[in-house]
Amino acid sequence: MKVQSKKKQALIYHREPRPGKTEIRSTKPCITSRDLSLAYTPGVAHPCLEIHDDQELAYEYTNKGNLVAVISNGTAVLGLGDIGALAGKPVMEGKAVLFKRFADIDVFDLEVDMADPEQFVEIVAAIAPTFGGINLEDIKAPECFAIERALRKRLDIPVMHDDQHGTAIIAGAGFINALTIANKAADSVQIVTCGAGAAGIACLDMLIDLGAKEENIMLVDSRGVVHSERTDLNAEKQRFARETSRRTLEDALEGADMFLGLSVGGLMSPKMLKSMADNPIVFALANPNPEIDYPTAIKTRDDVIMATGRSDYPNQVNNVLGFPFIFRGALDVRAKTINGEMKIAAARALAELAREEVTDQVRTAYDGAVIQFGSGYIIPKPFDNRVLYTVAPAVAKAATDSGVARRPITDVESYRDELKARFHPSVTVMRSIFDKMRKSPPRIVYPEGLDPRILRAAEVAADAGIARPVLLGPREDILAEAERNEVELEQAGIEIIDPSDIPNLEAMVDQFHARRNRKGLTRGSARRQLCTEMHYLGAMLVESGDCDGMVGGLNRSYPRALRPVVQTIGTQDSPSVLCAVYLVFKGADLYFFADTTVNVDPDAATLANIATTVAGFVERLELVPNIAMLSFSNFGSARMKQSQKVAEAVRLVKESAPGLNIDGEMQFNVAFNSSYRKNLYDFSSLTGNANVFIFPNLESGNIAYKMMQTIGEAEVIGPVLLGLNKPVHVLQRESDVNDIVNLTALTGFRVDE
Repeated sequence: MKVQSKKKQALIYHREPRPGKTEIRSTKPCITSRDLSLAYTPGVAHPCLEIHDDQELAYEYTNKGNLVAVISNGTAVLGLGDIGALAGKPVMEGKAVLFKRFADIDVFDLEVDMADPEQFVEIVAAIAPTFGGINLEDIKAPECFAIERALRKRLDIPVMHDDQHGTAIIAGAGFINALTIANKAADSVQIVTCGAGAAGIACLDMLIDLGAKEENIMLVDSRGVVHSERTDLNAEKQRFARETSRRTLEDALEGADMFLGLSVGGLMSPKMLKSMADNPIVFALANPNPEIDYPTAIKTRDDVIMATGRSDYPNQVNNVLGFPFIFRGALDVRAKTINGEMKIAAARALAELAREEVTDQVRTAYDGAVIQFGSGYIIPKPFDNRVLYTVAPAVAKAATDSGVARRPITDVESYRDELKARFHPSVTVMRSIFDKMRKSPPRIVYPEGLDPRILRAAEVAADAGIARPVLLGPREDILAEAERNEVELEQAGIEIIDPSDIPNLEAMVDQFHARRNRKGLTRGSARRQLCTEMHYLGAMLVESGDCDGMVGGLNRSYPRALRPVVQTIGTQDSPSVLCAVYLVFKGADLYFFADTTVNVDPDAATLANIATTVAGFVERLELVPNIAMLSFSNFGSARMKQSQKVAEAVRLVKESAPGLNIDGEMQFNVAFNSSYRKNLYDFSSLTGNANVFIFPNLESGNIAYKMMQTIGEAEVIGPVLLGLNKPVHVLQRESDVNDIVNLTALTGFRVDE
């Protein structure tokens, strides 16, 4: 892609559809006069007075506890240098986006037009009461060191200059794992660092905290090796001045174990790399061009362990792995500062995570790449959502153990569970289902036993104890595919049923033929279908009682996967109806969308049955269904046959199930916001915000959930099939391992009805 094209795309991205990357949204309703009186005068006086009496209550009545200031004076913006405070604002907004995306932390970005360090400190200190933490950003060295020290001394909230410590923490994690792979000890490695700015000095401090010896470190700046005879060194560089005859980077690298570059691109030649010790560790972190580029390095030496700052090469040292989660842990224990113990805990937690097996979600995010611990993977990927649950608890515990936590944690595992529930509400619902399934794992059959996603999902389900998986397909082929995907079938207790060797096949043929002989199916055709079409065989294993449920459909269209299930298992009698519902998780809220995959244009009676069927499912999840029957009309405002159909469905539900909290026909925004609905339609019988949305046809329901999943960035689980005589779920073709495991658990959940 040409540079001009990249520039154009970046400018459009920042300008449209509205300027900038952030906005402020209210977390409380402000629609009615009552809302206004509570949000502002006179109601706001009460929390003001409470905070006046006890300033800790600001954490209870304001957003202070989840609000971080990203502050810069624009003197060292990315690789752009001193471009000024205002020109650095896009970067600060970007930092705010990352805080929110990865740790749900709110941010005010503040661009302070003040280069004088002392005055800058005074400005930041004066506004600090607003925030729960302060992230200093893009401030040039050496002023950044003095600014951070002064603010940490004056303030009792976490303060961190991310350009120093963020890079240091991620590099520290990579250092730990690189030493393991290179079979080298921290206290003996010879380290050469090129770049003596904020990040370079902080990285060296981190490596020393992790066991490196100061006397084994040689620092190189723009004038060469930092040695004891130089008279041009600031206080930070003087710490690393060595008595040595080496004067250039090339001299310094001869025999070195590690190169840490935080300078400019192209400084390290292949000749320099060849001169290093065996299994050299090279962290070339200059961006966008590393000191030596990755392809050149691995071509020069096949034993190099390489990290860069680039996302298109392995082992990216990316600050986004650090600052959101460090501040998350610090905020949650109301830490007074971010100390060395907390930074080291973050580095060690990241290092440990890189040694764990990578999830299917991470593989999917990186186009299915093979990712496993080794020289090509020593640092976790930024989109591994486990980073939050790994780093934040480690930081919170370190803050507690080191005595800087105002609200110390006593149970790290409980805190980790709280994070999962807070950021992925699906965890709370799914955990209860998983726990229930472990008590008596059902036997679940998978007709697509050769699909690698099915193999991995079956292994996960078996390991989690939520199911006893059964794979359908040729035994030898499945075993070979499992070996290629490193799935231990026997160890996981996963059963294989080969269609050529089914002891009770003839009994199932008779049963299937009896169901379909009046539909033109001969016995020979019934036998052929069961032996050749695994979805028919899987469904009959469920119908005959050999298995408790089925999950399939990855490799065929939804109607084609559903047809064998309907023909063998069949649907329940009215008032239930065959329909599908998606569980939609947005923020901390859970919604149910139906029907999304089965009924194309249901009539009023079918719509009513969909509503009651879904309500029963929601109640089984131990949740209260608040049901909105959706339309383009609000309570007769547009009297057309489509909206009248929905109104008639509401009447039928109220007649057959008077205890349900339901109303309609109504538009989505009216259903979603109870305050808005009460203000305009105070006669509506629906109380509270709707959490169950019944769409008037499949077209609208399918569009809605996919829009929520893409534009709305909601997490969806489903489709959950309701109304069958026995539990079966049909997967979408794009389903990943996590989707399959979740539907496996929900299939087992249906078994226990």
